[in-house]
Amino acid sequence: MLDTAGVQARLAEYPMAEMAVGLFLLFLVAFVADFMVRRVLTRILLKIVGRATDDLEQLLRPVVRNLARVVPSLILQLGVASVPHLAPGAVTVIQNVAAAFTIVAIVLAISSALDMVNALYNRSERAHRRSIKGYLQVIKLVFYAIATILVIATLIDRSPLLLLSGLGALAAVLMLVFKDTILSLVASVQLNSNDMLRVGDWIEMPQVNADGDVIDIALHTVKVQNWDKTITTIPTWRLINESYKNWRGMQESGGRRIKRSLLIDQTSVRFLTDEERNNMRRIMLIDDYLASKSAELDAWNKQLVESGRDPINTRRATNLGTFRAYVQHYLRTHTRLNQGMTQLVRQLEPTPQGLPMEIYCFTNTVAWNDYEAIQSDIFDHLLAILPEFGLRLAQQPTGADVSELMKALGQGTKAQ
Repeated sequence: MLDTAGVQARLAEYPMAEMAVGLFLLFLVAFVADFMVRRVLTRILLKIVGRATDDLEQLLRPVVRNLARVVPSLILQLGVASVPHLAPGAVTVIQNVAAAFTIVAIVLAISSALDMVNALYNRSERAHRRSIKGYLQVIKLVFYAIATILVIATLIDRSPLLLLSGLGALAAVLMLVFKDTILSLVASVQLNSNDMLRVGDWIEMPQVNADGDVIDIALHTVKVQNWDKTITTIPTWRLINESYKNWRGMQESGGRRIKRSLLIDQTSVRFLTDEERNNMRRIMLIDDYLASKSAELDAWNKQLVESGRDPINTRRATNLGTFRAYVQHYLRTHTRLNQGMTQLVRQLEPTPQGLPMEIYCFTNTVAWNDYEAIQSDIFDHLLAILPEFGLRLAQQPTGADVSELMKALGQGTKAQ
């Protein structure tokens, strides 16, 4: 058997060796305690708690790991005083360093716990309406600031109140250093309290080249995934100081707006003859319109003739007005348009490029692919049926137009 008393007596003859052995044993005990708590007890605890959900273990692991580091630091604080021949100054330094490590471990555990809270919150339905990540980051900053003061006070062996009393003189410097943080905190509170922005919102902010879905709202930044899959990072305070467009209202309304114009060649606008008007009654959508319009015009013109007015004052139907009526009826009977929202077919101010006829309506879906398909189908139909009303689209001459003109001029010259 090992003669413990003899070993102690022999070591007593060598104070430095006795101190080194004492320190070695102390750190060995701390290491073993760390291993047992962090590798054994934490696994047991995580397995017990982890039965509730599949991935709760991954969320709890950083919290328990940081808390487990408190045990070896406490052992060092309590056991270093029993190491023989260790100078009082060295004891104080080791105790202070171990105490500072304890503070850091506790703060890191709190930070990991806040991350776990945020991860669990993001799984709820409320996370899509309101993000708490910014608030949790503020709480982290508060704990980090407190921990920094306590660690410095512990290492220099002074009261934390002494450090706090000196912070008044550094207030201006701290305001300058944390300017962006303060602005971002105020902006985050305003964004959340006024429900101005949520994760999943489609926003448009041209000044920062952002056009896409919000994927993350943090204290300092908001991340937007653009439609080309790039990521734009916007400082949170800019969303309060500058304007941006949020498409959430459109998505919640259930209808997306179509606002597009057909440029009509103004030289093709004319009055309809009685024969053309009767012929157009074969178009079912405007049959009733033409019948009522004909009755209205006939009654007006009859009164005009009876009063002896010049026939030039009579009213007549135009191909453009008839086409506009057709488009209105076409939109009202379209199954993919939202009939509960505004529908307009109107003429805008004539331009050198043509007479704009604007179609203003809403689809009954907000899905991008469906929206584009509905819009294209509507204008495909209108472009194809436009010649039935004797109308032409206005467009710039193309190379084919110039070639046809030159060909016609060449044939005319040969004929002469």
